[in-house]
Amino acid sequence: MAKSFWTKVTGKSLAQGDLLTGCLVPQFEADFGAAGEGATETLALGEQTLIIVTQSCDLENSKVELVAMCPAHTLEEFETINQKFKNKERWEAVRKGRVEGLHLLGSPSDPDDNRTALVVDFGQIFSLPLGYLEKKAEAAGERLRLDSPFLEHFSQAFARYFMRVGLPSQIPAFK
Repeated sequence: MAKSFWTKVTGKSLAQGDLLTGCLVPQFEADFGAAGEGATETLALGEQTLIIVTQSCDLENSKVELVAMCPAHTLEEFETINQKFKNKERWEAVRKGRVEGLHLLGSPSDPDDNRTALVVDFGQIFSLPLGYLEKKAEAAGERLRLDSPFLEHFSQAFARYFMRVGLPSQIPAFK
């Protein structure tokens, strides 16, 4: 039996790896900004499940006003908007860390069932006000937080995604 990735927490205290459901996020249309400079536009809000990527120490020491968060989807949700992921070979590549920008987290309900895992999309980052998220966390009652060592693995995957360096050329292959 697999160890759970998650621990349950309550209260308004936030940490890296906290999973918050129903967070309001801006929904940008493809033509956003087309009205021109100085024009007033309406921005729709949608709800998403997000996981905190801001460092816990920055949250604990009130060093941030905005908290960085990434979407966390069920595999089924992700497959609905990304059809190429509707096969186990693609998910296996994500599980092994071979798909840039995606990271799998064990299922909150059944760690032995990989089909109920969560996929985090590092390619989308939302910054939401700390006060808003503290109220949301407190109102949620019991909620999920990544447990160690899964938190450190998640944090490392996030850092790896942003520290990539593309070179203009490489050392030639050995022949």
